[in-house]
Amino acid sequence: MIVCVCHRISDREIARHARAGLSFDEIQLELGVATQCGCCEQTARELAAQCDSAQPIAALHNTLQDAALKPQATR
Repeated sequence: MIVCVCHRISDREIARHARAGLSFDEIQLELGVATQCGCCEQTARELAAQCDSAQPIAALHNTLQDAALKPQATR
């Protein structure tokens, strides 16, 4: 999806740069996102924050598998 229409910057490009460790300011400098009309800035910032390499990615847990791995209490 195109996030920045003025510079034709996609969500994938922003995410790739954020995962590489660039801050939003660095992404803005590198790609030009949110430097013209500014309408995309909030979306671009949120996207960069979600993909930030410093932020841990939430892990999905399989509760059935977790239960199977736990030792059963002996009665």
